[in-house]
Amino acid sequence: MASKLFTFLLLLLLQISCSKHSLALQETSPATNHTGQINSNSVLVALLDSHYTELAELVEKALLLQTLEEAVGKHNITIFAPKNEALERDLDPEFKRFLLEPGNLKSLQTLLLYHVVPVKIDPKSNSALTHHRTLSNHRVELTGDDSSGVKFIGTAKLITPNAINRPDGVIHGIEQLLIPRSVQQDFNNRRSLRSISAVIPEGAPEVDPRTHRLKKSAPPVNPGAPPVLPIYGAMAPGPSLAPAPAPGPGGPHHHFNGMRQVKDFIQTLLQYGGYNEMADILVNLTSLATEMGRLVSEGYVLTVLAPNDEAMAKLTTDQLSEPGAPEQIIYYHIIPEYRTEESMYNTVRRFGKLSYDTLRLPHKVLAQEADGSVRFGHTDGSAYLFDPDIYTDGRISVQGIDSVLFPPEEKAKEEKKIIKVAAVKPRRGKLLEVACQMLEAIGQDSRFTTCRL
Repeated sequence: MASKLFTFLLLLLLQISCSKHSLALQETSPATNHTGQINSNSVLVALLDSHYTELAELVEKALLLQTLEEAVGKHNITIFAPKNEALERDLDPEFKRFLLEPGNLKSLQTLLLYHVVPVKIDPKSNSALTHHRTLSNHRVELTGDDSSGVKFIGTAKLITPNAINRPDGVIHGIEQLLIPRSVQQDFNNRRSLRSISAVIPEGAPEVDPRTHRLKKSAPPVNPGAPPVLPIYGAMAPGPSLAPAPAPGPGGPHHHFNGMRQVKDFIQTLLQYGGYNEMADILVNLTSLATEMGRLVSEGYVLTVLAPNDEAMAKLTTDQLSEPGAPEQIIYYHIIPEYRTEESMYNTVRRFGKLSYDTLRLPHKVLAQEADGSVRFGHTDGSAYLFDPDIYTDGRISVQGIDSVLFPPEEKAKEEKKIIKVAAVKPRRGKLLEVACQMLEAIGQDSRFTTCRL
C-alpha cells in the first residue's frame, strides 16, 4: 500500500513539473520570435527584393539592417519609400555626395530612419491623419486633401499606398525624399565651411635643369624648429622709413608671438631706465620694432646691444640725418644669435677675441675680454657691456652697453702720385735732320719752320 501511494505521488509531481515547463515555453516563445532572425515573409525582405532599389541600397550602405531587424522584432513598422527617380535624378548631386561621404554616416542614418515609423499605418483611416514619431526620433505628419483625397507625409505626396503589405509591416510609395531639419542643417553648415575654407597655395612644379626631373618639395618643418633660410633672407629688402608689414598673430607658423615679445622687451627698457633713446628709435624713428617682431615670429633669435641714453646723446646730427642711417646704426647692434652675458663672457675668456655677425652685412662686431667684462668694437669707439641681461626670454636678449658702436671704416688710402711733366725736346727723324743740314749749308732754313723745331 505504501509503495502504491509513493508511486502515485511521484507521477503527480512529474505531471505538475511538465505542465509548468510547457507554460514556460509558451511564455518565452514570443520573445524568441522577436530576437531571432526575420522570416522570408518580412517587410524588410520585401523591401530588399522590391523595385525600390535606390532606397534598399542606401539602407545597406548606412548599415541599418540590424537596426531595422530589431525594430521589426519589437513591433510592426511602416516604411515610406521614395521612388527611384527621386533618389537618382531629382536629388541634388551635392547633397547626395554629402550623404555618401564616410564622415557623414550619422546624417545618412538619420535621414533613412526618418522614413520609418514604428507602427503600421493605414493611410485610408482618418485616425492615421496625425503626427507620428519616426525611428530617428523626429515627428512627421500625415495629412490629406479632402477635395482630391490625396495624402501627404510631410511634404511628400503619397503616390502608392500599401505598395507592399506584410504581417510585420507595410511600405507606402512616396513621390520625393523626406529630409529632416537636422540633416539639412548639417549639410548647410558643411557647405558654408567648404565655401569659405582657404586653399593652401601651391606653386607650379619646378624642373631641375641638370636632371630634367621634378624637384622634390622641401621636407616639412617641425613646430619650433629653427628657420631654414638665414635671417638675412627674411629681413626687409632695405632700411626705409615706411612701416614694414605687420605679422599675423602668432606669426605665419603660429609658433611664436614675436610682436608680444618685442613689446615686452621695449617696455622693459623703459622701466629699467636709461635706455629711452634706444626705445624711441626702435618704435618711432624707424619700423625696426615691427621687423624684429616679424623675425622672432618666424623663429629667429636676436641679441640686442643697446647703447644707453648717455651714449646716444653723443650722436651728431650728421650721423642721423642720412637716409637709412638710424636703421644701419641699430642693425650693427643686433646679433642674429641668442647670447647672454654669461655665455659671451665665457666665450671671449676662452678664445680671447671673437667676431659676431650683425644684421648689417658684411660688418661684424668684435668682442674680447677686458677688465673682467666684455668689450665690443675696436680700440677706437669701443663699448663695454655695462648692464648685463636687461631682458632675456629665450628668443630676445638685451645687453646694455656704454657707447654707440660703428663698424671700422674702410680706409683705402690712395697715394698721391705726383706726375712731373718734363719738357722733352722732340727728336727729329734721321732723314729730316739730313735735309735740314743741307738747307742750312745753302742758307735756306728760314723758309722751313720744321727745321727750327
